[in-house]
Amino acid sequence: MQASLLTTLLLPLALGVIMLGLGLGLTIDDFRRVARYPRAVLTGLALQTAVLPWVALGLALAFGLPPELAVGLMLLAASPGGATANIYSHLARGDVALNITLTAVNSVLCLVTLPLILNLSLEFFLGAGQYVPPPVRKIVEVAVIIVLPVAIGMTVRAFAPGFAARMEKPIRVLSVVVLALLIAAAVAQEWDTLLAYFAAVGLACLLFNLASMGVGYAAPLALKLPKRQAIAIAMEIGIHNGTLAIFVALNVLGNATMSVPAAVYSLMMFFTAAGFALWVNRGREPVPA
Repeated sequence: MQASLLTTLLLPLALGVIMLGLGLGLTIDDFRRVARYPRAVLTGLALQTAVLPWVALGLALAFGLPPELAVGLMLLAASPGGATANIYSHLARGDVALNITLTAVNSVLCLVTLPLILNLSLEFFLGAGQYVPPPVRKIVEVAVIIVLPVAIGMTVRAFAPGFAARMEKPIRVLSVVVLALLIAAAVAQEWDTLLAYFAAVGLACLLFNLASMGVGYAAPLALKLPKRQAIAIAMEIGIHNGTLAIFVALNVLGNATMSVPAAVYSLMMFFTAAGFALWVNRGREPVPA
């Protein structure tokens, strides 16, 4: 997996446009509601930081992954959710305000947790410590892609509610079309990588993805949180920021092999998240136009 025009320009630009559309459907009251019910935020953060790394470690050991691929899987587990999680949550009718809140808080938190988990993983699997600095620049980029477009969209809604309401359906359609195009482009670009490494790490990545979404959905429901919040948490911890993991592997660790789990996972999650969205909305009435 290597940086390209798709990952460095087209993907961030497309996600920024879609996040602008999500902002058109949000108000300050949506975030106030999240603040009034902090259990959902705490549940999502606890699952991300305290549960998923252990799941990844168990899968790495169970499948006997080579050390560099095992570290790559741990790096993926330590990465927060990204803008794509917010998009899928929107399409699945989850609590998007909760997603944006979790992404923001978790992205800041990972400045501490990601280097800690990654350094421990390097020591455990490779037997030699290597200091990994906090990925501050990449976190700032994520914030710009997510927070700024959403803020612009919310401002438009506040001052032109009629325009925002008219744009809701076209933006939803645009989200689906853009995601489909990005998936097709990513699969075509990384087809050789997928074929080369799928046998070694593909099943472990798939099981980690399914476990992440499964735990993210079941745990909130067990805690009596609303279904919309359970969907949001499942998407948040099931759709990791693979771009961040790839960036750290290539530019901080200087190891292309460690980026492979994130590359494979990032392509798989498009399809599993779409299937999950269809499953949780089975039998529900279509969203009104």
